[in-house]
Amino acid sequence: MSRAFAAAFPRRGLLVVSLALMVAAAVAAFALLRTPAVDGADHQAKGPAAAASSGGQDSGTAIMLELAKTAIAEKRLVAPAGANAFEFYLSALQLEPNSTAATEGLRELFEPAVDDVERAINDNHLDEAQRELGLLREFDATNYKLALLGGKLDAQRQLQIREDEARAAVIQAQATSATSSSTAR
Repeated sequence: MSRAFAAAFPRRGLLVVSLALMVAAAVAAFALLRTPAVDGADHQAKGPAAAASSGGQDSGTAIMLELAKTAIAEKRLVAPAGANAFEFYLSALQLEPNSTAATEGLRELFEPAVDDVERAINDNHLDEAQRELGLLREFDATNYKLALLGGKLDAQRQLQIREDEARAAVIQAQATSATSSSTAR
């Protein structure tokens, strides 16, 4: 058995070394063949990239402003998350902090967006209302209407907790009475 093991070891070593060489050769061949294509693509990509770098922030801001206008037309002021006018305007402000168009757009949207948040609270969509309220606070954290909505949201959450506790108590009482009546039989 020791003789078979000793004979197998050099063969395994030779197999491992040859396999490693084949992998290295394949990687080298791939890299050599791939390099000109990458360089060509890189040169082609530099044209638009250079154009974008000269006006990249402006074009990014313009794109965000256009997306915001589209969202307004589609009545997506603060919802859905990630695809609404308020978030697009905030993104435009991140790209260009002095953008008067984005600031003006946020000011115009503020009142209707406050109404949307209040509607979400009234409809008991509390998590969505919390997210929307956070968006509005990013623009104007000191607005008194947002403070009032925050209080209303907290009160609605407390009311929902009480309702859930009452439902749980009813279910527990029903389970207890069902258990008592089945043991009395």
